Amino acid sequence: MKPSVDIVIVNWNSGDLLFDCISSISNSLHESFELRNVVVVDNNSSDNSLNNLNEIKLPVKIIRNDDNYGFGKACNIGVFSSDGDYILILNPDTKLFEDSIHKPLDFLIANEKNKIGMVGVKIIDDENKISRNCARFPTTFKIIYQSIGLDKIFPKLFKPHFMTDWEHDSSCEVDQLMGSYLLMPRFLFNQLNGYDDLFFVYYDDLDLSLRAKKLGWKNYYFAEAKIYHKGGGTSDKIKATRLFYSLDSKLKYCKKHFSSINYFLIKIFVFVFEPISRVFFNIIKLQFNGVKETLIAYKKLYQKYFF
Repeated sequence: MKPSVDIVIVNWNSGDLLFDCISSISNSLHESFELRNVVVVDNNSSDNSLNNLNEIKLPVKIIRNDDNYGFGKACNIGVFSSDGDYILILNPDTKLFEDSIHKPLDFLIANEKNKIGMVGVKIIDDENKISRNCARFPTTFKIIYQSIGLDKIFPKLFKPHFMTDWEHDSSCEVDQLMGSYLLMPRFLFNQLNGYDDLFFVYYDDLDLSLRAKKLGWKNYYFAEAKIYHKGGGTSDKIKATRLFYSLDSKLKYCKKHFSSINYFLIKIFVFVFEPISRVFFNIIKLQFNGVKETLIAYKKLYQKYFF
């Protein structure tokens, strides 16, 4: 019997990107698997992104949330409303190619006995360049030196969060896979109880990767297949809000996974030193909008934690 796949896409005001993403899935259909459902979980979008999806000749299922539940919670709704053997989490600003599903799926099935649980693929951008998107699990020391920008000044001595020192042109085990494309067996998603909806957006895929690792599963970057990812997507329109959620999720992640003392140290650097570092690097790059966005994001962060 063929393995079945459910594709789950969380949408929030993605415009035409969502239609293009789902249309591209047809490129990746293959006789080796059954596409059971394409589940679109919409977080109360106010644009036209759900229009015309019925024109796509695929088993598209739309779930309309009455509010913006964030990525993790919405993704869980989509996964638990479907029943395929394998789950592909996909961002709405991606496009699939001929090899985007069947090759990584075949690899995943062949290597489950080797405890490979989650698979990501090569991601290319508008210029057909490989995006270096896999990341390392953070530690207290890493978060502190990244907060003050030492990874930007001395990247060879202080490794950045993302593995930018590796070309991403070869397959290997990694710590964290990017959540724009994440393929895994349903039983593993169930074992992990899905995403932790503590995270509204950001750090949810990092948390999922870490919890899978703690259960003995490997996260694997499979360079023999690829997708296109626009990057930024709808969040490009709300950069200050995006930064706020990133900072907030970082603090939640550290509180969940680190000791109380380490979490306290991280809070000092995130609240005191990181905004200074961010403003400094924006100024020297003459990115004055970045300064404004940083100040807006930190105002929201201070209001949440101190007022």
